[in-house]
Amino acid sequence: MSLDNLQAHNRFIVRQRIRMMVNQYEVHAAAPDGSEAGLLAFAQQKRLAFKEQVTIYTDDSKQYPLLGFKARQRLDLGATYDVTDHAGNPIGLFRKDFAQSLLRSTWHVEQPGLPPATGQERSLPVALLRRFVDSLSWLPYHFDFMAGGQPVFSVDKKWGLRDRYVVDIHHPQIDRRLVIAMAVGLDALQSR
Repeated sequence: MSLDNLQAHNRFIVRQRIRMMVNQYEVHAAAPDGSEAGLLAFAQQKRLAFKEQVTIYTDDSKQYPLLGFKARQRLDLGATYDVTDHAGNPIGLFRKDFAQSLLRSTWHVEQPGLPPATGQERSLPVALLRRFVDSLSWLPYHFDFMAGGQPVFSVDKKWGLRDRYVVDIHHPQIDRRLVIAMAVGLDALQSR
């Protein structure tokens, strides 16, 4: 898929596959009726890695990398993750705001040429329940990423046995690869 074709999408569906030793994610385009359309990307993350690194491929054959993200440091509570294209060129970055995340998870996303966006859990009560009642950690959560008071994109975790997210993109210039990396990162890194 070409970058221009990927940029034309304003909604993605991210679904986690159930696997024992790795986290795997499928990124689909969304059909007009909200169902999953064609596979756009496939991500895989090794569990319990000392330095987080995720490669996102064009499909589950894992032959052609599309992008990746990697932590700058090991075991950092407020780690910064650099997002690069298939050739290793920088696209942008995202990082968790550790202090803000004590009550409500907060992430920052930066792309050259655009103002930084901050994403925060939409519901404080749900955020608190997920943190302080272990049996409710499965509750869906919703992130709204804003820049200058304007929506950039949102990630909504849906109810279900498997983790499934609907990603809506509001800013036409945000790089869809950066949005995909952040959406996968929310699931893969949220509990850390």
